[in-house]
Amino acid sequence: MAKAAKILLFIFFLFNIVIVELEADTVYLKNGRSLEGLIDKEDDERVVLDLGFGMVTFRRQEIKDIYRSSPDEVKKIYKEWEGEKELEKERWVKIEKAREEARRKKEFEPKEVEFFQDAGHIVVDAWLNRRVKAALLLDTGASILLLSSRIAEELGIDIYESEKEFIEVQLADGTKVDAKHIVLDSVSVEGVEAKEIEAVVLKDETDMDMRDGLLGMSFLNKFNFQIDTVKKKLILRKLEK
Repeated sequence: MAKAAKILLFIFFLFNIVIVELEADTVYLKNGRSLEGLIDKEDDERVVLDLGFGMVTFRRQEIKDIYRSSPDEVKKIYKEWEGEKELEKERWVKIEKAREEARRKKEFEPKEVEFFQDAGHIVVDAWLNRRVKAALLLDTGASILLLSSRIAEELGIDIYESEKEFIEVQLADGTKVDAKHIVLDSVSVEGVEAKEIEAVVLKDETDMDMRDGLLGMSFLNKFNFQIDTVKKKLILRKLEK
C-alpha cells in the first residue's frame, strides 16, 4: 500500500508540474471574469494581453489582479503557440489544396449545354463579354466565331472606324465576304466560359441566314466536345493545360 501511495504521489507531483508549466498570465477583472494569455505590453493606463491568436486590451481601472508567469513558463507557452500555429497552417494548406482539387475537378468535368434546332441548324445561346446575349448557329466548319454587325454594335464595336482593318473571309460554301477581326474577352455558353476568343464581324450579312452569328472552332477548340442530336445536348469538357 505504501508503495502504491508513493506511485500515486509521484504521478500527482508530475501532473502538477505539467499544469504549472502550462500556466499562462491571467488577468482578473473587477467584474469577476478572467482571461489567460501572455502580457505583450503594459503601462499605467492599459494592459495588452496576447491570446496566441489575437490581442485584447484592458484598462487598468478594469483590472483587479494579475497573475504573472515565470520567464521559463512564458518561453514554453510561446513555443507551444508556435507549434499550434504551425499545425493550424498545415491544416489550412490541406484544406486549400482539397478546395483547389475540387475546383479543378468541377472546372474540367463535362458540361451539358442544351440547344434547339431551327431549319436543320443547331442554335445555342451565348453571352459575349459577359453582357451581350447572342443566338449563334453551331458550325464546326467555321474556323472562327462570326458575328453580325448588329451584335458588334451592341458590344460597342465600330466596324467602320477604319476601312483598312477589314479582311476577306471565306465561308463554308466558298463565299468570300469582308469582315473585321476582333478578340472577345469571353464567350460563355450556359456558364461554360472561354476567354480571349478570336472572332470576325461581317460587314454585310443581309443575304445570310446565320441569326446573330456562327459559333465556330475558335471557341469549340478550347474543349473536347460532343454533339448529341437525340438529347439535343452539346457536351463540352475544358481542355487541361
